[in-house]
Amino acid sequence: MRRPEMRGALAALLALALGGCNFYYNTLPSPDDALKLVPWFDHMIKSQAVHPYQRADVPRYAVAGTVPIDRVERDWSAEWPAVTTTADALVNPTLAAVEETLAKGDTLFQVYCALCHGPAGNQGGTVGPRVGAPSLVTELARSRSDGYLYSVIRYGRGVMWRYGDKIPRTEDRWAVVNYLRSLQANHLATGGTD
Repeated sequence: MRRPEMRGALAALLALALGGCNFYYNTLPSPDDALKLVPWFDHMIKSQAVHPYQRADVPRYAVAGTVPIDRVERDWSAEWPAVTTTADALVNPTLAAVEETLAKGDTLFQVYCALCHGPAGNQGGTVGPRVGAPSLVTELARSRSDGYLYSVIRYGRGVMWRYGDKIPRTEDRWAVVNYLRSLQANHLATGGTD
């Protein structure tokens, strides 16, 4: 073979080797691996998850021995559910605008509660009968205070796990309480039995 032909053959062979085989593909780090090193991005502050920055509507527990300021919700989990004094003393701050919270409460109830308690709150959920989820439209449930229901959402009770970390905003928890009260009223209005 002549030199020009040899160069052409080597160039073709080299192009074929580099173009057809990605021998380096599994050895080079992926750009996705670099993104995993960044714990928070600026746009995450707009997500519905718990925000990484201190805000008044994100539940944060006060350090022992300190006095919380602003609207930070205090922690009463040590007494709950054996003593319900603090829970029963809670006042629903959204009572003046219940109608405006029902859509949000409906959405959150269907996402987090309906699987066990049913879409109407009457034990009609898929999982409810298996775990013993109670009906939320009985006389006993109607007699509970709004603060008690709020505390059940925040801390859980019995077989119900806590949902305070899944519904971190206090006004969203109150929206679920308001929606539950509307389910209870609807149950009574339609002549439902307990």
